[in-house]
Amino acid sequence: MTSKIKYIFVTGGVTSSLGKGIIAASLAKLLQGQGYRVTIQKLDPYINVDPGTLNPYEHGECYVTEDGAETDLDLGHYERFLNVPTSQANNVTTGRIYQSVIQKERRGEFLGKTVQVVPHITDEIKRRVQLLGQSEDYDIVITEIGGTVGDIESLPYIEAVRQLRWDLGEDNGLVIHLTLVPYLSAAGELKTKPTQHSVKTLMESGVQADILVCRTEHDLPKDLRRKLALFCNVKEEAVIQSIDASTIYDVPNLMLDEGLDKVVLKKLGLKSTVPDISIWNKFVHRHKNPKSEVTIGLIGKYVELQDSYKSILEAFIHAGAENEVKVKIESIHSEYLNDENIKLKLGHLDGVLVAPGFGERGIEGKITAVKFVRENNIPFLGICLGMQMAVIEFARNVIGIANANSKEMDADTPNPVIDLMEEQKTITEKGGTMRLGAWSCELTQDSIAGKVYKEDVIKERHRHRYEFNSNYKPQMEAAGMLATGLNPDTGLVEIVEIPSHPWFVGVQYHPEYKSTVANPHPLFVAFVKAALSNRKK
Repeated sequence: MTSKIKYIFVTGGVTSSLGKGIIAASLAKLLQGQGYRVTIQKLDPYINVDPGTLNPYEHGECYVTEDGAETDLDLGHYERFLNVPTSQANNVTTGRIYQSVIQKERRGEFLGKTVQVVPHITDEIKRRVQLLGQSEDYDIVITEIGGTVGDIESLPYIEAVRQLRWDLGEDNGLVIHLTLVPYLSAAGELKTKPTQHSVKTLMESGVQADILVCRTEHDLPKDLRRKLALFCNVKEEAVIQSIDASTIYDVPNLMLDEGLDKVVLKKLGLKSTVPDISIWNKFVHRHKNPKSEVTIGLIGKYVELQDSYKSILEAFIHAGAENEVKVKIESIHSEYLNDENIKLKLGHLDGVLVAPGFGERGIEGKITAVKFVRENNIPFLGICLGMQMAVIEFARNVIGIANANSKEMDADTPNPVIDLMEEQKTITEKGGTMRLGAWSCELTQDSIAGKVYKEDVIKERHRHRYEFNSNYKPQMEAAGMLATGLNPDTGLVEIVEIPSHPWFVGVQYHPEYKSTVANPHPLFVAFVKAALSNRKK
């Protein structure tokens, strides 16, 4: 639509967790609805090279892209909203920036110069920001700066934005500043001072916000918007209200009502029309007007923090809307499940998902859960570690291999039905070394997976080190657990099913990563449908 790439930077102030990622994704959805090709990237100020080694309690889930990048969970929002795949280039951390600069220094690329934050670190940040624009696949690149303005670790990013604004020219870049307008119940009024201070801090770094998006619990009156515009050097039309919403999927329409897309396109010198988000709104209508309800148990060991399973929870929302069903998720901590309480905890559920994860904590509880749903014909979906627990449970309780286990849990197990992948045995470094990204899988056509996908070969995203031990495959299949999905090159078992059970599927990959508003994942859609059928029974 335009030969000149436009750049939008989204910064945050006052407090973290205001929802920069959702605002960025919502704006991108509106721009996409007007025919612009849009992508979003996240710049994270922490020094980890990527989130792959971070504890889910610390940072929420690690999202995996098609090309095998371990990234921030906000990239999941970007893909779910835009239905466009992201890549390695869409998430950059301070760790990766410094790693790259130091490697260049070691190779002598700076010709003996003293390596400094300015210009070397900021140049690398600018290079990463413009990398997506160089592909000519996009008209607009939205860059979300993680953290909060004023943070020490964010300063190089803000400085890079300042330089880029100058380099790009007036009409080719703009800054959206997301801030908080708190309501003080004691005073009975909204307060603008935190926003004023936040904008002032941004200006001290040489960056002027073009648009203010104000998170608020109450409507912003006209005089308050005028005050913010006056004190913060922005036009009144560029003070955008972002009121608390019942669901993140309302935000694009809220931003449309506020005219955020119009202000942005006007500032960038681009044509503005009415966005076509009819498919989106059809989904929102179904999501908000379900005809029935199911309760699904999510069994894991990070259930206290919902961000740990963000993509799974969102995939259930997409699948629920597709089935016109409200999916109620009951989070169940696997560490506290045992034979005595399992019926009480799981007996009332319409379906059970055993979640992915790492390490031995809560493992026996997951195995107990699988046994209960298998014996009681409750629809089951096991993802990654959840699939592996299903294999262990079946080996122990159906085949009779009492000491069957995974080498991840017991390195000395005499019956490793789950074993370390061959290519993983020589790996010592943890970061970015798992089996990652999209891999092919051939399906058995008369299986649940074959009927669900309606394809011979699929590609799904992985994140694991351990795999089904194919030495046990003949025993498993003879006893009734079938391998219905195999990697065509390695023979790796990707999917297991129990045909004698109403709906029992375990997958080594992560289907949740590919579920979007426009394309709910077929496996989740089928699982929710099975749960609804079970409820009706």
